[in-house]
Amino acid sequence: MKEKIKKIIASAALPAMLLSFSATAHAEETAEPYSDGMRQISTMELVREMGLGINLGNTLDTCNVTWIENPTVSSFETAWGSPIITKAMIQGYANSGFGVLRIPISWSNLMGANYTIHPDYMARVKQIVDWTLETGMYAIVNIHYDGGWWSKFPTEKDECMRKYTRIWQQISETFAYYPDKLMFESLNEEGGWESLWNRWSGSTEGKAESYGLLNEINQKFVDTVRSSGGNNYGRHLLIAGYNTDVQLTCDPLFKMPYDYMYRCAVSVHYYIPSNFCIIEEDTDWATARSDWGNQNDINELNYYMDLLKTTFIDKGVPVIIGEYGTTTGNKTPETVRLFLSSVAKAAYSRYLCPVLWDTHNHFYDRNQCKFKDDALLWQIMAAKY
Repeated sequence: MKEKIKKIIASAALPAMLLSFSATAHAEETAEPYSDGMRQISTMELVREMGLGINLGNTLDTCNVTWIENPTVSSFETAWGSPIITKAMIQGYANSGFGVLRIPISWSNLMGANYTIHPDYMARVKQIVDWTLETGMYAIVNIHYDGGWWSKFPTEKDECMRKYTRIWQQISETFAYYPDKLMFESLNEEGGWESLWNRWSGSTEGKAESYGLLNEINQKFVDTVRSSGGNNYGRHLLIAGYNTDVQLTCDPLFKMPYDYMYRCAVSVHYYIPSNFCIIEEDTDWATARSDWGNQNDINELNYYMDLLKTTFIDKGVPVIIGEYGTTTGNKTPETVRLFLSSVAKAAYSRYLCPVLWDTHNHFYDRNQCKFKDDALLWQIMAAKY
């Protein structure tokens, strides 16, 4: 559902158990620009260092663009309204005060036999990651919606797992010697299958199976990255929660994968309440809200942030809110500022890293390389103080 919404708005770690290691001892000769940069820093410390983040949304994650004949890397990049990304655009995010850029990617766009990612596509991702790291920001690279093949996992598990593994093998190889300021994220929101369990059905039938499948995928992710060589033996990893839903991810059935390096954080998304964040007009499932900020809203925000803190942070598992945001068409600028800044402050004050979902000309103007609303930016950044 949120993949459609994004078009509209355009649209674990246990620090005390961190193992000592030397990046130099594990490094091999390489022509890559980053051959070390693996610090003895816990994932909790690393996530705190990120501060506040923003997404490069509706860009490399575009998919299902069947109207484009003979698509190229650039045609995918611009298909959902973004201009071609430049180094100046990336620098503008850093100049705005953001510490991490999440880069959602649909890898299947240009893919050959045996799920081989086209070298031009990989080179473009690499270029944007390089630009991000050159600004001093962190970068997060993931597998995003990717055309929807995730829905086949319950019925075609072996083949889907083969594709998933092949993708991460190639990503891991390409970025093997990049520093720890590059983080890999296992997947996006697709880790949960209504064909197995529908949360709204009132039944628990199939629930354990659906959670178990996600847990298996996340374990495969960790194992694949860790065995890929280079700096990936100690790279900090981001584990997608169940549909990245806060409440579902805090369910005991969700398990963080085993990682002998103890360098994993968990990812959730925050679009609550959905009838405020996601829709601008009434639908058959909800009445659209244009206001936010009464006491019930504040209590709800604090409830979910406290839930994440007690479930993960207090147990040594870092949390990144990989996406939070809202539509703006039916809302005043003051209401938008209040919601976004409140989420950022509630998250950051509990040691979570909030990463704003953004697309071209929504909050950040990629042509001007700056935020459209200075007051909004100031209020978001004030969450750190």
